[in-house]
Amino acid sequence: MSKATYPLKLPLSIKEAAARLAKADGVSLNQWIASAVAQKVGAMETAADFLRRRAGDASGEDFSKVLDRVGVKPPQPGDELPFDKH
Repeated sequence: MSKATYPLKLPLSIKEAAARLAKADGVSLNQWIASAVAQKVGAMETAADFLRRRAGDASGEDFSKVLDRVGVKPPQPGDELPFDKH
């Protein structure tokens, strides 16, 4: 496995928390951060693959057709858009 270096700047509070968690896990801070990044990459790629498969051959036009069937109805309680103060 090839490795690359990357200078990482973290807020001090995050770096301290990561160092504390790495120590609790018994690994170096570098190993802990590499593992955290790998987990995030895996989660994001898995989600993207899932959504691509789920979308299949759907298109924006298909989406518009579904929205057209909904019509103009008020949102259900809790689904309202936040109030725009501008």
